[in-house]
Amino acid sequence: MKFKTVALLHPGNMGVTIGAAAATSGARVVWASHQRSEATQKRARQAGLADVENLANVVQASDVVLAVCPPHAALDLARSVAEHSFSGIYVDANAVSRATAQQIGEAVTKAGASFVDGGIIGSPAKRAGTTRLYLSGARASEVANLFSGSMLDARAIGEKPGAASALKMAYAAWTKCSEALILAIRALAAIEGVDKALLEEWALSQPDLERRSIRAAAASAPKAWRFVGEMREISATFKAAGLPTGFHDAAADIYERLASFKNCTDPPPAVTAVVDMLCASSEKHR
Repeated sequence: MKFKTVALLHPGNMGVTIGAAAATSGARVVWASHQRSEATQKRARQAGLADVENLANVVQASDVVLAVCPPHAALDLARSVAEHSFSGIYVDANAVSRATAQQIGEAVTKAGASFVDGGIIGSPAKRAGTTRLYLSGARASEVANLFSGSMLDARAIGEKPGAASALKMAYAAWTKCSEALILAIRALAAIEGVDKALLEEWALSQPDLERRSIRAAAASAPKAWRFVGEMREISATFKAAGLPTGFHDAAADIYERLASFKNCTDPPPAVTAVVDMLCASSEKHR
C-alpha cells in the first residue's frame, strides 16, 4: 500500500531524519508546529516537512503517524492522537518497554487505529548503514516498505507488537548503561584521588577505556535528559523479566545528574567537565 501522507511527531534530531526518510517514498510528510520550539521549527523547515499547525490537522490529513519523542512523553502523545480518533497506522518508534508499548497500542487501537511498535537503533539517519528501525505488528511490513528507498534500514521482525520495543530495550541496556557506568567510574576515581593512576593502569591493561569515557561524555551528556526515562523503561523491562533492576536505576540516576548538559553539542562537553559535575553532585548525596 502506498501512503499519501505521513505525519512526524516530532522533528527532533533523530525524528527529523526519520521524516525525511519517509518522504523518499513520495509521501507528503507533515508535522504540527503548535507549541514547538524555534529549533524544532527550523529543523522541520530544513527537512522540507509541511506544517499543518496542530494535532487535529495532523490526524485528519495522515495515513500514518510516526511518533518519535522522549520515552517519558510517548504514552501521553499516543493518547493525544487517540483523542482525535485517528484511524490510520500509528507507529510508536520510542525507547519504551514492552509494557509501555502495550499501553500505547491499547490507546490508539481503541480509537480505531492500527498499531505498529518500533525501536530505533543507531544515530540520526543521515547516511546509509547507520540507522535501523525495527518494527513489529500486523502492518509492520507495510511501514517498513515506506522506507525501502531511503537511508533508513527498516526491518519488520514480527506480527505481534512489543518485539521491536523489547529489542530496543535489550540493545540500549548495554550501550547507554555502559556509558553511564564508565562516567561514574571516572567520577569515583576523581573523588578518591586515584584518577591519574586509573588512567595509567587503563593504558596498560584496558587501553580502550579512556577513549570510551571521553566519547561517552561528548555523546551521552548532551542527551542525558532523554536517557533518564529510557533507563527507567529498561529497568521496568528487567523487572518484568524477573531480572535485577539496579543497573539501570543507577544509570538513570547518573544521567539525571548530567541533565544540565542538555543539547550542549557545540562544542560537546569534555570528560573533565562531566566528571566535575558528577563529583559536585556526589556531595549532595553523601
